[in-house]
Amino acid sequence: MTPLQQKTCCFTGHRSVPPEISAAILKRAETVIRRLYDRGYRYFGVGGAVGFDSQIAQLLFRLRKNVFQDIRVILVYPFEGYTKLWTAEQQWDHRQSLALYDKTVCVSDTPGRETYLARNRHLVNGSSVCVCYCVDESSGTGYTVRYAREKGLEIINLAQNPYIKKRDPKGSLFLRAEGKSR
Repeated sequence: MTPLQQKTCCFTGHRSVPPEISAAILKRAETVIRRLYDRGYRYFGVGGAVGFDSQIAQLLFRLRKNVFQDIRVILVYPFEGYTKLWTAEQQWDHRQSLALYDKTVCVSDTPGRETYLARNRHLVNGSSVCVCYCVDESSGTGYTVRYAREKGLEIINLAQNPYIKKRDPKGSLFLRAEGKSR
């Protein structure tokens, strides 16, 4: 693992986070980001999709502005024009966010399903931690989490409850209820 990978975390998650748990997921994400920062992480990669990716990017921008001025937020996107099927509001939000990224990486010149997977692999290959919101292992997010696990990344799933406490036998972190000890 390179020194840069040891300071880099990627995020992956579903396009929709139920509104009734969105605030709790973002609060968990902030807690995780703060802990990762304390461990020396300074580079945070997102995939630029609607939903979890966009919410995490906004959280990272806020944290960089108000708390951790030395973090870098990196957008890794599949191909030019990948947002064309988004709503006008989603496209506007995306355009407004582009200037806030410290770096953008386009993984392909050609549109296609494979480019989304290549984007996800690029995020994982540059990281040592994968923070996810994954409730469906058969989804693209599930693919990315499996790939990250195969590559030996530390996996932190925000869909579990609520704070990182212990490693499971496979080396991934799992979350458990606040106030309980093991």
